[in-house]
This record gives sequence, structure tokens and C-alpha cells, in this order.
Amino acid sequence: MLAKAMTSHIASLDGKRRILEVGPGTGPFTKAILRKLRAGDHFDLVEINQTFCRKLEKDVLAPYRARHPQVTVRLHCAPIEDADLAGPYDAIVCGLPFNNFPPKLVRQIFRRMFALLKDSGELVYFEYAGVRVLKSPVVDSDGRARLKRIDAIGKSLRRKHEGKKELVLGNFPPAFAYRLTGNAAAKSKRKA
Repeated sequence: MLAKAMTSHIASLDGKRRILEVGPGTGPFTKAILRKLRAGDHFDLVEINQTFCRKLEKDVLAPYRARHPQVTVRLHCAPIEDADLAGPYDAIVCGLPFNNFPPKLVRQIFRRMFALLKDSGELVYFEYAGVRVLKSPVVDSDGRARLKRIDAIGKSLRRKHEGKKELVLGNFPPAFAYRLTGNAAAKSKRKA
């Protein structure tokens, strides 16, 4: 259910599409994206974990490339901040667990993703419902402060980039899919 929500906008994109997935892990969103790709599309994936990269390449990407040589699929085993990527992308799907990261890194990652996104593009990320509420009692005061800063970063991004929130109850655990528009929306707000 979550993979469907995270990738639903891709089918509506016209022409040859450029898609970026950040943090595919073992590939649940990857598989949903691959089902939506057409001849001429370009799909980049960025994953930092070498074990996940090897598994994704062997089990998912290599077989897909063999069946669909007209689609460009490239896996980058690197952090998104350092990956050799050439934007702009029509859509970015992000599966990173931001609540586990330091706020400074969260800001760096979003800054990089928006730099790679077309002004008219869409960036989708998710978080499990209630994760900060559940984590707060079991972390120290520094951990609670970090979670509050991450929450504030998300709220700021959603205001700036016309964020939309979709609750995916059919997922276990339930999750929110957040959709952010590229910089065109932010630029038009600054002009008004």
C-alpha cells in the first residue's frame, strides 16, 4: 500500500521521464517504480548500504535491464550528498528514515534533492505514523530535541513546497506519504 502511494504520481508524467529514488533499501518502492517505467525513461537509484546495493542489483535491477533494454537504470552506491547525479528529475521518491538522522543531515539531504528536482517536479517521502510520539519517551532530552527539530524541518518544507499529506492506513505500521512540489511553487510565493 505504501509503495503504491509513494509512486502513484509517476504514471501521470508525460514524455520521457527522469526518476530518482533515494534510499531504496531492499526495493519495495523500486519494484513499484519499475512497473511504471516506459521506453526512453531514465531511473537513478542512490543507496549508501553496499549489501542492499548488491542485492538490489542482482535480484531486481539486472533482471529488469535484461527485459527492458530501452530503459536506462543506474544504481549509485553512495550517499545522496556525494552521488554523481545529473538532474533535473521529474520525480524523486525518498525512502530514508529521517527520524533516525541528525537534523543537519536531514537539511543537507533535502537541499540536495531539491537541487536535483525540476521546478515542476514532485518529491515524495514518508514516515511512519506516530514515530516521534513513540520514540520520545525512550530517548534522552537531546534525542527529544532532535526529533522536535526534524519535525520542524518537515513542517517548514511542507509550507514552502505546497506539501500534501496522505495517511496510508493499509500499511503496517500506518504511514504518512508527504508530497512536495519543486521550486516553482516556492518561487511564485516569494514573488507574490
